[in-house]
Amino acid sequence: MSEVIQQGVVALNEKLDGEGFDGLAKFVIEEEGTIVLDSDGARAADDDADVTLTASAETFRGMMDGNVNPTMAFMSGQLKIDGDMALAMKLAAVLS
Repeated sequence: MSEVIQQGVVALNEKLDGEGFDGLAKFVIEEEGTIVLDSDGARAADDDADVTLTASAETFRGMMDGNVNPTMAFMSGQLKIDGDMALAMKLAAVLS
């Protein structure tokens, strides 16, 4: 597992604050791996999901540390979303 994935799992679980995520979402971090979020929290996995968000490691790190707004990343093409847009918006609220 890459360091980006390890750090991402930790950061996402901190943002979820022990609450888990009501849905099944997956982050694909290009050239690094995947992270799945569900009611149990975030973990390194490549399960099928209701929504898949794809970004570079740089964009993903920026979203985790608050320097990149997920909505703006999507609008500028830095973040690709495939699947349930309502669930993606819910996830964006968690990341903010």
